[in-house]
Amino acid sequence: MNPERIRVTSRLLRTRARALKRHLPAAAAGDDHGVHQARVATRRLREAMPVLTGGVKHSKAGKASRKIRRLTRALGAVRETDVTLHILAELAQAGNLPRTAIEEVRAHVIAERDRRRTMMLDRLEHVNVDKLGRRLSSVAEALQQTDSEGWRDILSTRLLKRSRRLAERVGEAGQMYAPDRLHEVRIAAKKLRYALELAADSRTAGAAALLRPIKRVQDLLGRLHDLQVLQAHLAEVQAGPGASRPGMHDALEAVARQLEDECRHLHGRYLMTAGTLSEVCARVADEVVPGLQVPPIRRALKMGLVRKPAGRAAGGHR
Repeated sequence: MNPERIRVTSRLLRTRARALKRHLPAAAAGDDHGVHQARVATRRLREAMPVLTGGVKHSKAGKASRKIRRLTRALGAVRETDVTLHILAELAQAGNLPRTAIEEVRAHVIAERDRRRTMMLDRLEHVNVDKLGRRLSSVAEALQQTDSEGWRDILSTRLLKRSRRLAERVGEAGQMYAPDRLHEVRIAAKKLRYALELAADSRTAGAAALLRPIKRVQDLLGRLHDLQVLQAHLAEVQAGPGASRPGMHDALEAVARQLEDECRHLHGRYLMTAGTLSEVCARVADEVVPGLQVPPIRRALKMGLVRKPAGRAAGGHR
């Protein structure tokens, strides 16, 4: 093996491992941006591990994957409350809703965030980050030592499965405003995007062009989901003792109406762009998956069916 040649599988894994290592300290310190970036890094690693390590023995990939999954769960709960607080700050800055209601909901969310942050830190203490780093390095070294191209077939199968699932979820969501079904569309789009990122980072033709349209719809559905999370917190406040204070019921209702109006507006925008997701799904099968296939000449060379070109004879023309 040429030590100067970094295999694509090893490069893809190392890049994602470095991103996690870079953002984890800020996440552990409670920085909301760090929490978000670290969580995204864990999701990208979780997508990459089964693809890149398929068929590679003695890589400790399974143990690393389990630890990464724990990190995702630990970071997820806090990230959700941080986003909710950002939306409440937006509503307060707009100045068209009762301040008392926003502050009442904000106090409720802060208490929940503090509880979840304590849980997050406790979970992070049970994950040996240094040991995880060593295991990921071990996996990357194992990938560097193998010349298997099996990851291409695995990623192709994964992309087809993810694109079909997204197309199904878009069809099931239909035209009605159904939060649960829209959430399923969002999750399916996110999973397809992470798989497409692997293809794009391996320089597979057609993959990079599909990332932007899918991210636009994913961001729209993400905002919709964040508002729905805030609606759930609002409902808890409305059912609590604080809602009985004079004027609080009407103030909370005003917030509820505005959130519902924005959710309906976002749903309308989603309906205008849902066709984009269907187009992406079709292009994954027609453009990206064929680009992942190992060229026939390379397969033949690996199997010994085609002889490599012989070197020039001595004294021949240069």
